[in-house]
Amino acid sequence: MEFEGKVLEILPPVSGQSARGSWERQTVVFEQPNKQYGKELAVTFMNKGQEVASLRVGENYIVSFDIESRKYMDRWYTDVRAWRIQPVQSQAQPPMHDMPPFVEEPQPSYSAGAGVVDDIPF
Repeated sequence: MEFEGKVLEILPPVSGQSARGSWERQTVVFEQPNKQYGKELAVTFMNKGQEVASLRVGENYIVSFDIESRKYMDRWYTDVRAWRIQPVQSQAQPPMHDMPPFVEEPQPSYSAGAGVVDDIPF
């Protein structure tokens, strides 16, 4: 699944050690435009510190994510885990003023009936 949202807040990273090695988790809060309810969404990034460091508050991104729930001590916990994030590309492209106007090349003239190109300039 994916959504487009604007970064509202980048929380500090949390790290730890598990049986599988060290890990780092960081949460980023996004605002989803044009939503009546549930405008803000906290997204977890696992071991993606460099990607999170490139995010800027106020910028729009497309976030690809999975939703994961797990049970711990008779309570359910749900995470929204991002696996890819891309900046939103602006739709409008600036006009290209640097390019010269397009000029068509003159077509060579042919001699009558012989099919020989007469491209001599005099």
